[in-house]
Amino acid sequence: MKTGLILPLRTKVAALIGLALLFFAFSPKTQAQTQGGDVFIPISKYIQKGDAERLSAWFAANLEIDIFGAPTECSRSQATQIMKNFFSQYTPKSFSIIHKSGNPPMKYAIGTLNTGSENLRVVLLVRTNPDTPQILRIRIERSSI
Repeated sequence: MKTGLILPLRTKVAALIGLALLFFAFSPKTQAQTQGGDVFIPISKYIQKGDAERLSAWFAANLEIDIFGAPTECSRSQATQIMKNFFSQYTPKSFSIIHKSGNPPMKYAIGTLNTGSENLRVVLLVRTNPDTPQILRIRIERSSI
């Protein structure tokens, strides 16, 4: 009789552990830690894919987005919509980081976004503390190169 009760309990515990591991596997902090602490690797991947939804997991609650000299202070949800609109107009073909600098708690990176018709410069400012790295500013400008 006891074995009948233990098996479902073990199954429930295993399911809860599996869900917890799945949750932590997709958190920004865990992704950055598993990639040598470089927060720009997963961020770059989402920019290259034009995936505003996944990129938004890295957004601070409030951030600045400056596209072609028009800075906007916005919430995470507003920033997500702005980036969706941007990616629909400027579909990424490739993205690469060309420079990284800074020390915790603030780091920045400069990258080149190729849209097929033009190259754009992307500057990212990321707060690496507290527990979850957060993008505080995204600036996109036309490249002079």
